[in-house]
Amino acid sequence: MMGEELNACEVTKKGLFGDRAYGVIDNETGKLANAKNPKKWPNMFQYRAKYIDQPQKDAAIPPVRITFPDGRWVDSIDEEKDNLLSGSFNRTVQLSSPSAMDVQFEGYIPEEIEELDNKGTVFTRTSPENTFFDIDFVHIITTSTINYLRKLAPESRIEPRRFRPNLIVEVPNVEAFVENDWVGKTLTVGDVQLKISQETKRCVMTTLAQGDLPKDPNVLRSIVRNNAGSFGVYASVVKPGSIKIGDTIEIG
Repeated sequence: MMGEELNACEVTKKGLFGDRAYGVIDNETGKLANAKNPKKWPNMFQYRAKYIDQPQKDAAIPPVRITFPDGRWVDSIDEEKDNLLSGSFNRTVQLSSPSAMDVQFEGYIPEEIEELDNKGTVFTRTSPENTFFDIDFVHIITTSTINYLRKLAPESRIEPRRFRPNLIVEVPNVEAFVENDWVGKTLTVGDVQLKISQETKRCVMTTLAQGDLPKDPNVLRSIVRNNAGSFGVYASVVKPGSIKIGDTIEIG
């Protein structure tokens, strides 16, 4: 689903507080409903999720409001939420919070990207324990890499929302995927410290239509051809704390 932009937030050991605190589970398979498999969930990016109240670190996670493609909405505290979601997705689903059980999700390897192996197949992966995350807890991209990809793929609309980052770091423009050199280093932002763990391998989600952005396989194709499929980096949280727009970033 489409998320929301924040001016400030708390960062915990499991990432931005409130991030992925809810998920939609497919009752038939027990797997997480995910735009990574658009063959099964083709309209996921037409839904929007927004907290009714801003999450506070020392309080319970607040209810979330989900807006459907047709403009209707339902809150997570509504007793009819699962029936309404099931009717909208045309599959029996339930809104859930992470549990101690391992949760799996599916991904689809698009046929349109000639350089990819196993095109047209679906894979299954498992989220980190007690979460709905893909790999690590914080996803970071830079303004430089966004602008570099725009230069490499001028026919495409390269916008940050295609990549669903937690943090966008403003750095001087260079003709390179600058985050690649950050792996293994520590990023300090505000009073938060993040350990850069690995490059972010991109998937079909970067190609999907969302809002006024059209479907565009060339986005992923350009990333595969120019950086072996990586765009941005993942990080784990070494030191929790608070961050806000405009904070100074240090890499070391």
